[in-house]
Amino acid sequence: MRLSKSFVKTLREAPKDELARNGALLSRAGYIHKEMAGVYDYLPLGLRVIENIKKIIREELNALGCEEVLMSSLQNPEPWEKTGRFSDQEVDIWFKTELSSGGALGLAPTHEEPMVNMLKSYISSYKDLPLYVYQFQTKFRNELRAKSGLMRGREFLMKDLYSFHASEEDLDKFYAEVEKAYARIFEKLGLGNDTYETFASGGIFAKYSHEYQTVLPVGEDTIYYNSDHSVVLNKEVYNDEVLEDLGVKGAEFAETTAAEVGNIFKLKFKYSEPLGLKFSSENNEMKTVYMGCYGIGVSRVMGVIAEKFADDKGLVWPEAVAPFKYYLVGIGENGMHEAEKWYKEHEDLVLFDDRDVRPGEKFADAELLGIPYRVVISDKTLAEESAEVTDRRTGEPRLIKLTEI
Repeated sequence: MRLSKSFVKTLREAPKDELARNGALLSRAGYIHKEMAGVYDYLPLGLRVIENIKKIIREELNALGCEEVLMSSLQNPEPWEKTGRFSDQEVDIWFKTELSSGGALGLAPTHEEPMVNMLKSYISSYKDLPLYVYQFQTKFRNELRAKSGLMRGREFLMKDLYSFHASEEDLDKFYAEVEKAYARIFEKLGLGNDTYETFASGGIFAKYSHEYQTVLPVGEDTIYYNSDHSVVLNKEVYNDEVLEDLGVKGAEFAETTAAEVGNIFKLKFKYSEPLGLKFSSENNEMKTVYMGCYGIGVSRVMGVIAEKFADDKGLVWPEAVAPFKYYLVGIGENGMHEAEKWYKEHEDLVLFDDRDVRPGEKFADAELLGIPYRVVISDKTLAEESAEVTDRRTGEPRLIKLTEI
């Protein structure tokens, strides 16, 4: 990608109403454009980051045998009314519209009901189970506190996976496999060292659910952890009864703030029962399908990564999610000529700053954009058939042969 050909420009200042660091830096660096509180457009570089996050998640879920779909955002109230979740008393975050012909439609805040309703057409026998279906889909929630950049949006991208089983044992088995897959996902995203599977309230579904919390100073949640992080709990379940239940009563726990990046639930019959999702067993008995759900906030993860790794110069992307691996700068006539050649050989990996501006401005933008490695080709480096390669994370420059980068 050539910066001279892109409509995106870096900004000296973030939008005046953007209070969160992730939102401010992503806006200044040209990754996103703010429409209103909690609503963002993803520009070319931002979209590449989103697609890289999705790629990591997709690979892990496909390895479990999951199938990807894409469901509608507009929602028919009927299945939601059967579970009681279309009323404002039950779920107060709906965006709804009244139809001139009567009735209403809503924009989906999640997809349990429509997923179950759809699969009634495809599940009828034990031979159809288990089944694992996921999507990357835009959700809409009328958040009252949309002041955290991408970390709390009214319109946001989520990966939601739903599993369907003939027995509770099979649900438990798959749930454990998702736990392992989530650990691998957050490791690949660069968040593995500070993201913990956290005990949280299971609400009406089960005694506990599990959240995935990334330690972050501006995180909205409070979590408690023991010395080896083998037990981590959300503040909402941090009490003597739960500690005793988990066999850690009396242990020393430390407190920190964190941002939730994922969650998993054993729903069991919560949605399959009211919506009538049943199957015929081997004994020809009609039984209700067991169900689990597993979410990752894709756009929230992008915001958390931006927030967590940024420094006083700008963004710092982990290589796996960065829009490009290299930020290329040519200095001088010979440097630009060789940079052009190197760019054409490695185009998919390179963001080429070929603008007619001073090198200092290019270096500042390289730091703001957070591309993992800055590659500078100049008369000085060409004297040794090399380029100066600077690690964005450490700031360490090295002279490396052009053929060896």
